[in-house]
Amino acid sequence: MTDTGITTYTCPYCRSSSSGADTTCPSCGAPVDVARRTTSGWVEQPPIPDMARIQMGGSTMQILGKLAPAADVRLAAGEGVFFPQHSLLWQEPAVQVDNMSLKGAWDRTRAGLPVVMLQATGPGTISFSADRPGELVAIPVPAGSAIDVREHHMIAATSGLGFDWYDSGIWFVTRGDQAAGSQFGGAGLLKMGMDVLGDGTGGDRRDETEYHYPVGRFVDRFVAGDRPGLVLAQAGGNVLLRDLAEGEEILVKPPALLYKDPTVAWQMHVEFPHAGMKFWRSWGNRYLWLRLRGPGRIALQSSYDRLEDPGTDFRDSCQYSQHVW
Repeated sequence: MTDTGITTYTCPYCRSSSSGADTTCPSCGAPVDVARRTTSGWVEQPPIPDMARIQMGGSTMQILGKLAPAADVRLAAGEGVFFPQHSLLWQEPAVQVDNMSLKGAWDRTRAGLPVVMLQATGPGTISFSADRPGELVAIPVPAGSAIDVREHHMIAATSGLGFDWYDSGIWFVTRGDQAAGSQFGGAGLLKMGMDVLGDGTGGDRRDETEYHYPVGRFVDRFVAGDRPGLVLAQAGGNVLLRDLAEGEEILVKPPALLYKDPTVAWQMHVEFPHAGMKFWRSWGNRYLWLRLRGPGRIALQSSYDRLEDPGTDFRDSCQYSQHVW
């Protein structure tokens, strides 16, 4: 594709427009003219190639590596990024780094989220990396729009973006020993019998109350004002994209969600199959899902942490849909 000096290419992954003269999209780093669409409607976003460059206003970002990539950001004078401290890899002494305090410090502490963000201002180079293998995903945020990103996945974001966070609203409460309600009912029943006989272990755990947040307790929201911005996130495995039409719904495993448009609504969904035996204080078998409803774009990661569910009865929960079969 030749550069005609006018916009000729729209990236199928970030939807940004460019001349298409480069081998990668200047906004998200995805290879140009690479289509990976499944018959079911999913688009696989190809990894950002090693040494690819991404434009961020007057600054540039270069991705290095494949298994656990790093992002070197060359900041122009007066431009900056904000980030959690643990994602910082190295910096030039000329880069000015300051604290960026956040509201709700107590709630963020309880949720295990950063209480203080750092903000770097150029000129100079600063580098970021996640502390686990996976892909780095550059998410452009056009002017006047926003994006919701799962907690603990943000690596860095441009300083022009507004940063806020809100309660996910997806939660449930259980009480009782996890082994008592596991799908391995025989082992759970034996464990309960040992507790009744007084073996001295786990007796008090049956009355413990535990809160569970399948998609995390909070969600990070990045809002672009009169100028665009960019969010750098870390994903496990491959990244899969899908556009949901108005009213279109899909069920996904909650930890698989990476980011979504704010227009996409969600709700917890529970499947209760009749297979297996139901023991005291336990549903026996149940499967937790996240119901997503369009319109808007969603992004999933193919590798994610296991969803912890003890299997014991809900003592309290958010509103959820269910299917018993």
